[in-house]
Amino acid sequence: MSQPAAAKRLILIVDDDQLLLEFLGEVLRHAGYETALANSAEVALQLVAQREPDLALLDIHMPGMSGLELAKRLHGETGVPFMFLSGSGDSESGKQAAAYGAVGYVVKPVDEGRLMPAFEAGLARADEIRQLRRTELNLNAALAAGRETSLAVGLLMGKFQTDRNTAFEVLRDHARSSRRKINEIASQLLLAEETLNGLHGAFLNRAKKNV
Repeated sequence: MSQPAAAKRLILIVDDDQLLLEFLGEVLRHAGYETALANSAEVALQLVAQREPDLALLDIHMPGMSGLELAKRLHGETGVPFMFLSGSGDSESGKQAAAYGAVGYVVKPVDEGRLMPAFEAGLARADEIRQLRRTELNLNAALAAGRETSLAVGLLMGKFQTDRNTAFEVLRDHARSSRRKINEIASQLLLAEETLNGLHGAFLNRAKKNV
């Protein structure tokens, strides 16, 4: 029995220029993505309510609600990452895009050869952000559920001079690879640290006696 095909990633494209909208949609569909097209911010919000895309390409300047206003709505009300379609490629446009939380921007007029590298870089960045959010949620849930996990994460942070998310991910991955619960691994880690500290004290006492 054949396996079902993996669902294509959905990209929302928002632009009041119908020709550009259709061109972008065709390019992305040809690259293997599913697309949803909207010629206004209002239509875009309706589409997002039906199904959240993996990434949105937003024209900055549109009649009615602008792309910047739409970006604020997406950032505040959804988890949809977005890129801007900008008529300018200067550094100020890049700063403006970053200030609104965009994962990238594409300069008009759109060149197909430059579109896909910029788009794929933005999508990769969006995936990183999504993974960080998932990790943060998992971490907060784990720390709230168990004192041992919280202490073990802190121990790993101090031992390996790393951040909280990385320490949690290492602890979680080790638990998964050994097919055990994360709090069990955390308890084992804390017990080992306690044993090592006790041995360290014993060595110090022996050294003093030998002086």
